[in-house]
Amino acid sequence: MKTMSARDAKNAFGLLLDTARAEPVAIEKHGRPVVVVLSVEEYERLREVGEKQHGETAAPTGKEPAAR
Repeated sequence: MKTMSARDAKNAFGLLLDTARAEPVAIEKHGRPVVVVLSVEEYERLREVGEKQHGETAAPTGKEPAAR
């Protein structure tokens, strides 16, 4: 997984988007990863995997976490 500082992500947002389409990018603040940016396709894939693993034990709520 590639990494990028928060400052670089801000200053080169287009590059961040292009890179995240190909592979997840960890954004670091003060040298520590704080978020990961990934493509919609990868997000959907991970979501499906999670639903398959937990689908029989948890009923879907239809709610997504609130964006900040």
